[in-house]
Amino acid sequence: MEIKKIAVIGSGVMGHGIAQSYALAGIPVNLYDIKEEFLKQALGLVQSNLTLLVKENVITDVQKQDTLKRIRTSTDLEQSVKDADFVTEAIPEIIELKWELYAKLERFCKREAIIASNTSTFPISKLIEKSSTAERMLITHFFNPAQLVPLVEIVKHEYVTDEVLDTTKRLLVKIGKTPIVLRKDVPGFIANRLQAAVVREAFHLLEAGVADAEDIDKAVSAGPGFRWAFCGPIETADFGGLDTWQRVIDNLAPELDQRKTAPTLITQKVEQGKLGTKTGEGIYQYEEETVADRILQRDTNFIRLAKIRQ
Repeated sequence: MEIKKIAVIGSGVMGHGIAQSYALAGIPVNLYDIKEEFLKQALGLVQSNLTLLVKENVITDVQKQDTLKRIRTSTDLEQSVKDADFVTEAIPEIIELKWELYAKLERFCKREAIIASNTSTFPISKLIEKSSTAERMLITHFFNPAQLVPLVEIVKHEYVTDEVLDTTKRLLVKIGKTPIVLRKDVPGFIANRLQAAVVREAFHLLEAGVADAEDIDKAVSAGPGFRWAFCGPIETADFGGLDTWQRVIDNLAPELDQRKTAPTLITQKVEQGKLGTKTGEGIYQYEEETVADRILQRDTNFIRLAKIRQ
């Protein structure tokens, strides 16, 4: 299958970045949302993202303008998807909303159109529960910011065709992503399971007073995180020697946090309404300008890291 046009449903945190990724790779995109104001905000974010890429000499201003021209916005779902070869769903994580959307897509989309969900919450078996077109549905889980992070997790199921899977992988490679395919549909997929394990232990160390938040973050970003940008944990174990890692894990495993729920400190902060950057305070405190500066710094560093990886 050749993908000539994309539709992205939902223009929020993930949707606008996904649409940008496809458009920058030369594929026309119809970006849909329920309100014009959401779409206007999304285009503003895409423009800012592209401006940063120009500043970092990743693309030219001509490429920026061409990319923006490839993104068309609409609040009409049928018009947005009727000629799309590939549809990415990036709506809120409410299963009833997703089922309702899929039912509409079955009526509005071309019979051969691939339907992919960006969910990080629901297993593919749940998403296709009410579908009559399961053979062309799968999950393509992007990571925030979607326009910069290379990883996309593909979650398939027993009914999806090989052609759909192969076409999806080729499409993601074409837009510069690194797709991985899960052989089993497990909660949290791969990356979020690994992240959750690290976050749980990080908060355990913070609660135990081992170090402050800043130093714990540095321990990851300047240590394992530095290595993991090019060498994952399994290959790291190979380099260090499996006999060594056997002893490390045997010694440390009994000492690691074993709780089955979110760390107490996270729960307390949530109860206090201190949710992080979105409320101005979490573990750290933020001013509005500080958040904007940190996001800019983060994205700039991601762009520079991507250049090195390439």
